Amino acid sequence: MALTPLLVALARAPRMRPRRAFLLGLTTGVVAFAGTLYWLVETMTTFGGLATPVAVFAAGLLVAYLALFPALFAMLASRFRGRFGLLGLLFAPALWVTGELGRQYVWDGFPWMLLGYSQVPVLPIAQLASLIGVYGLSALLALSATAVAHAIVARGRSRWMPAAGTLALIVAIALWGRARLHESPLLSQGDPVRVAVLQGNVAQEEKWNPAMRGEIMDRYLTMTRQALADHAAFVMWPESATPLPFEQDIVAGAAIRRLAVESGATFLIGSDQVEPIAASSATDKVRERSYNAAFLVRPNGGVGAVYRKMHLVPFGEYVPLQSLLFFAGPIIGAVGDFSPFTPGTDPVLLPVGSHLASTAICYEVIYPNLIRRFVRDGSELLTTITNDAWYGRSSAAYQHWDQASMRAIEEGRYLARAANTGISGFVDPYGRAIAKTQLFEPAIVVRDIRFLKNRTIYSRIGDVVAWLSLALVAAALAATLR
Repeated sequence: MALTPLLVALARAPRMRPRRAFLLGLTTGVVAFAGTLYWLVETMTTFGGLATPVAVFAAGLLVAYLALFPALFAMLASRFRGRFGLLGLLFAPALWVTGELGRQYVWDGFPWMLLGYSQVPVLPIAQLASLIGVYGLSALLALSATAVAHAIVARGRSRWMPAAGTLALIVAIALWGRARLHESPLLSQGDPVRVAVLQGNVAQEEKWNPAMRGEIMDRYLTMTRQALADHAAFVMWPESATPLPFEQDIVAGAAIRRLAVESGATFLIGSDQVEPIAASSATDKVRERSYNAAFLVRPNGGVGAVYRKMHLVPFGEYVPLQSLLFFAGPIIGAVGDFSPFTPGTDPVLLPVGSHLASTAICYEVIYPNLIRRFVRDGSELLTTITNDAWYGRSSAAYQHWDQASMRAIEEGRYLARAANTGISGFVDPYGRAIAKTQLFEPAIVVRDIRFLKNRTIYSRIGDVVAWLSLALVAAALAATLR
């Protein structure tokens, strides 16, 4: 129902001025994104050291930018309404999905909380993502909102036809999804592996305190030994778990490697990686590149692979348009004593025994095209490591968990998630939480999950629904310009 009020307002004025339609959509977007991303203010004041008015302004910039997509949606929907009559409303689902696709690709993307994520708790409907992804779910929700709006605005018996057709479609999807959940054939396929996720619960203000380095490493090493005592073969630490870069902390690195050799287990360690930049002349200062990385430590103690985070968090790991947004600099300083991160370029896979896994660091998991690329390249297990301490006890941590769960449904893979302060746990290939921790408490979760090789339809065709939506909108727009 989310889009119904906006669509009714647009449909009732067939000759609405573009500016008014734009402002209606902008208002809708501001309300939606301010309500979804309200936690940004607390994050920037608590951890970024910004004054509340400045934090509100900075968060408002992001909200205003995101609101441009609903604004353009409303302007084009109004145009189609005026050109094609009430039937023009039926372009609304394609228009909305096109806007969500834009949120993924424009300005490095920020596809946080797309409409389809609302269905993660509604598992029978969410199974549709295994066919057409989260964008397909967004299209279904936009279609339902459009059908209701059409029934409200139109006259005569035909007003109910789109609503009846949409209801029949939803019922059919729910029945199919329920049958898919009942059968769950993927739960008995593939090779089993016992995985542990560690939730160290290190407070953000302690994370970069030099006096806490020894205690933090002791905590994770102790938790790792406990997980190994529970026969874990693959142990995951959260994002940036080590206080110092893994390759530079000789003592901690040696302890981790020794544990791997003694236990014969594989470790995934979230840590920074620092890479020197070759000097162009003898007078140049020594420079470095910093990466937010994940190190795979093999049972022989060697590093089997290093994945560097490809999608950095705006205002967290880099400041976009920094010369214009100079006031956001303190947020970068709060993350740690380093230069802004450099994004990685390669979707590196992680060898775990004879199998391949993949990892997404922090909010990278909200990019469906990245996770699909991992699976296309051979990933049999999805993992994600994150530090959600920034979010406090707001809804952001729960939003993040739901978006990660969607990736498991889309790709037909188990997903393991290690988060510093939660939520950590496991999700099966149908989106069901196998285990799920509480926020802000230390936890060790060990479960038997599986490496899977079968691929879903979505993993093969990708975001076809989104690209077809873009093509349909382009064709309709061209028709209105004739």
